[in-house]
Amino acid sequence: MSAVIFTHKQYQAEQLFPFSLTTAVEAFPGGMMTNRRRWEQIVASELKHCQGGDWFIPANLLPSAPLVARLRAFSPGDFLQFENGAVIGYGVSEAGFSGKSPLEVLPGSNGDFISYSWDIFEKNARLLHFDFTMLTAGREPAPLAAGNQAVNPAQVFIEPGADVRFSIINAEEGPVYISKNALIMEGSCIRGPVFIGEGAVVKMGTRIYGGTTIGAFCTVGGEIKNAVLFPFSNKAHDGYLGDSVIGRWCNLGAGTSNSNLKNTAGNIRITLPSGNYQAGMKCGVLMGDYSKAAINTSFNSGTVTGICTNIFGEGLSPKWIPSFSWGYNDATPYRLPEALTHLERWMQTKKQRLSEEEKERITLIYNQTKTKKS
Repeated sequence: MSAVIFTHKQYQAEQLFPFSLTTAVEAFPGGMMTNRRRWEQIVASELKHCQGGDWFIPANLLPSAPLVARLRAFSPGDFLQFENGAVIGYGVSEAGFSGKSPLEVLPGSNGDFISYSWDIFEKNARLLHFDFTMLTAGREPAPLAAGNQAVNPAQVFIEPGADVRFSIINAEEGPVYISKNALIMEGSCIRGPVFIGEGAVVKMGTRIYGGTTIGAFCTVGGEIKNAVLFPFSNKAHDGYLGDSVIGRWCNLGAGTSNSNLKNTAGNIRITLPSGNYQAGMKCGVLMGDYSKAAINTSFNSGTVTGICTNIFGEGLSPKWIPSFSWGYNDATPYRLPEALTHLERWMQTKKQRLSEEEKERITLIYNQTKTKKS
């Protein structure tokens, strides 16, 4: 079987901050799976007839049906090049494409890339449609229990073991996929496209709008729109989360909300360590792994936090909150021993443990952060 080898030359990790601090881009959750799983499944199912090489795929390249159709005709040594210089090829080695002419140089419309951290939520709705087709092919859903209402039920897929109670699911504008062992409590309203991951809990009266991914073992409540929550994070209470990305093991306190639109309706400026950028008209909060926000936190539009931030303070949050901040004033650091101890306690709430690999990665980032400040 051909292997999938991800290449990392065609993007800048600094522009994917804060998520690139802790996670390879092909492992970013989004849609209904990671890009690694997405491409591996495509190669195993759609391109299994290809023999004699491996697939070399830009790690941040998102598939589409037209692109996959082109790849089916590949022979060893064939490759396509995108306008940004990224190459997707089939052969013995990546070096084998050097000096050769691509089959075609594809315009931007034929290449969809995660190049900036806000692309994760901006491109999520399309991925939800794409992934739903792959995940449900040849499978039968579990029946929706009595007492629930579904609009366009053909686009609603419930895995066996999911528990959906007296809720409304509307799949007119996109599919809804509810994974095994997820619990959708009474009075929840879900409007697709939406993905609910394994073991996730959607609390009573939650409103989830399209373009949203709730990662495995997350707990959510209140109002959520066009947002991606990585696994094991909580937004468990009332408050609004929209046009945002929340990393792993994050917690938003009760009443926390984010702004996602300027009063002027202009494009939103994003501050990253590598510089200032312009996102689109809508962008909420981009929160790095292991970060927590106090109750009633009000996130400014386009807020970016690093990892292991403990967020509290008066008024709207700053738009830039560095890693290991304690409150809005980063002059008071979140010291490493306390950060690790608190994280271990959080993980116990979901019956998980902090691995040595995670400790080492967090420690490395902490030391790098201290070096930059000194």
